[in-house]
Amino acid sequence: MLESLQHPYRAAVIGASGGLGRAFTEHLAADPSASHVFAFSRTPAVARPHPNLVSGQLDLLDEASIASAAELAACGGDLDLVIVATGILHRGGSVQPEKAMREIAADSMGEVLAINTIGPALVAKHFLPVLRSGHKTVFAALSARVGSIGDNRLGGWVSYRASKAALNMTLRTLAIEHARRRPDSVVAGLHPGTVKTRLSGPFSSRVPDGKLFSPSQSVEFLIKVIDGLTAADSGGVFAWDGARIPD
Repeated sequence: MLESLQHPYRAAVIGASGGLGRAFTEHLAADPSASHVFAFSRTPAVARPHPNLVSGQLDLLDEASIASAAELAACGGDLDLVIVATGILHRGGSVQPEKAMREIAADSMGEVLAINTIGPALVAKHFLPVLRSGHKTVFAALSARVGSIGDNRLGGWVSYRASKAALNMTLRTLAIEHARRRPDSVVAGLHPGTVKTRLSGPFSSRVPDGKLFSPSQSVEFLIKVIDGLTAADSGGVFAWDGARIPD
């Protein structure tokens, strides 16, 4: 349960058909304090039926569909919480994290940036204006620790690192502008840890015991992080355990 939001609250999950997006949707829909949970994805059938759950279509690469989704979510009242649970690390053989600079390819790097950076920026463009005024609200996008420039000591994964670093800067910049209109609001990035999803599956074999989370575990951690964030945290990126990740 999210105690820090006004009750009843209205939430939207972008990317609700993915592992973490589905877990967020089901967690929020089960919260008796949530009056409406809007679950958006390219394929709307995403979760178990629930009386406060509304499914809708949203293509992260189609701004018109993002604008339509925001209009649907705001119909009947402003939102209190927006979760952007989208992302790409690999896709078949054409998009893979680079192990060396010789593997950088314009097409695959462009796709990663489009989904991990530009897509969430467009979601923010249309969803931040429909957040409630006068109370704490949260716009949170899934980021990653590897997006930290200061924490990068291994190199590699150029496209993914760059896309998440750019996302973090985007969130910081949006937080500054958004605070002028809604000073009680929070814009933040969230690092979910390593989660058993299709995104991280091929790269999770070396994760230490106890550090590979199920989607529901990660979401439970992140809900607590969201609940503890204040306006002073806006623009930051936070890990599943609440620790602030360096820029």
